[in-house]
Amino acid sequence: MRLVFMGTPNFSVPTLEALVAAGHEVCAVYTQPPSRAGRGKKERVSAVQQAAQSLDIPVHTPISFRDPAVISGLIGLRADMAVVIAYGQILPQEALDAPQYGCINVHASLLPRWRGAAPIHRAIMAGDAETGVDIMVMEAGLDTGPVIAEATVEITDEMTTGILHDQLARMGADLISDAIAGYVKGDIKPNAQSSEGVTYAKKIDKAEAKIDWSQDARSIFNLVRGLNPFPGAWCMMNGERVKILAGQMVDKNGDVGAVLDEQLTIACGDGAYQILSLQRAGKGPVSAADYLLGHNIPAGSRL
Repeated sequence: MRLVFMGTPNFSVPTLEALVAAGHEVCAVYTQPPSRAGRGKKERVSAVQQAAQSLDIPVHTPISFRDPAVISGLIGLRADMAVVIAYGQILPQEALDAPQYGCINVHASLLPRWRGAAPIHRAIMAGDAETGVDIMVMEAGLDTGPVIAEATVEITDEMTTGILHDQLARMGADLISDAIAGYVKGDIKPNAQSSEGVTYAKKIDKAEAKIDWSQDARSIFNLVRGLNPFPGAWCMMNGERVKILAGQMVDKNGDVGAVLDEQLTIACGDGAYQILSLQRAGKGPVSAADYLLGHNIPAGSRL
């Protein structure tokens, strides 16, 4: 098929590569405009743009689809379908209608749970037992379209957002070609989403990343995993902000925020959380044991 691909971050790249490998003609890639980052404010193109350029696919980086010229350009491509995955822009109805068979979206949750921007983070932070990838036919609403393919995965205690992100990206890539073929041939009938169980995965607010030790140990355990690798859960320790990378729940109790032993076990609202690895600002990750070699945090002190 003649396809348009729309995506921006690393999560989108495996699906783009899978479409090309399957023999589809990806006639154009749409991605977010380059950003400026780092000390020198150097222009940085998206992961999808890098991948598209390596595949010799034309790249478009419109600021907005509200521009009639952008819509006209999309219509002019005469694509059979558009595949959208973590693009970062809301598509108006004119854009959704431009390809012959419309637009389909690869979304990292089991819809209607976790519609929106941060479904992987939110699933782990909420303590969900499972999540997955849905491929849906796009509508004007936010992730409201009927589903044409789905794959599920168990969320284990060993998973962080980074680990789950990579697994779901591969799952979406594995699903995409069969989903397209089945939908276009009529072998797959779109399944309307349930009106029950709808939740929204709003963007992660930096204020959420500060650990509140009055929460129970399980909630803190999930928060740390859900915010790893970005933006990272943190707390104040020895007068400085420290990012907590990993830890474990411990069957102990004490005053909220109190250090219970010499192994950085912290009392929570219910239970305790032992910090296993952390990262100081501007430094690399270290184990809690190595951190304690140079920093005195005695039992009885409070975070």
